[in-house]
Amino acid sequence: MVNKAAAYTQFDNRAGIVARYTPLVKRIAHHLLARLPASVQLDDLLQSGMLGLLEAAGNFDASKGASFETFAGIRIRGAMLDEIRRGDWTPRSVHRNGRRVSEAVEQLEKVLGRDPTDSEVAAALELSLEEYHHILNDVSCGKIIGIEDLSVSEEALGPTDDAADNFGSVADARFRQALAAAIKTLPEREALVLSLYYDEEMNLKEIGLILGVSESRVSQIHSQAMVRLKTKLRAWTA
Repeated sequence: MVNKAAAYTQFDNRAGIVARYTPLVKRIAHHLLARLPASVQLDDLLQSGMLGLLEAAGNFDASKGASFETFAGIRIRGAMLDEIRRGDWTPRSVHRNGRRVSEAVEQLEKVLGRDPTDSEVAAALELSLEEYHHILNDVSCGKIIGIEDLSVSEEALGPTDDAADNFGSVADARFRQALAAAIKTLPEREALVLSLYYDEEMNLKEIGLILGVSESRVSQIHSQAMVRLKTKLRAWTA
């Protein structure tokens, strides 16, 4: 009887949390949807977000100091992004072209001693500037590429047991420092796009209005910036 009572109490608590924080799930889903490819469906985001909310309800520890809404928001958004990454709809040709661009940027940086321009990368790939920008659009729309993907690899962190927790925290902090330093070396417009997109949380259309360019061009600039960052941080993300 005691176990049944506890189960009902737990169910009531979770039902109350779902009722109270469903608007938070919807808000995060709509915010993400405005920044994602058209093939991503709102219902898929909502479903994964609700699972993230339930996970947050089961793992929340008030003694850590964060509010439940803050903790849940992180878990909800993370669950949505995880679901999107699992559903990789990208053709192999897009993956292949993305690697070609990254390799060309890396080689040109070594030869030129600076960040190559779009025209220089296109020439190295024996493509017209229009064809190169088309590849950047495909890479941007085909896969969710963001700061979240530039994380420290498991190999870099080493074992994931308790003894490695402190090391993992230090490695993550150093990676973030390296990421910040790498962003500062980007061309001004690319750094601005990343700042507006991630810090100010603007969508591509809003950024385009600020820069006076099309939404498609903002997507290209964002993709190019992420290619450069992946190249600069290869030692961390390999």
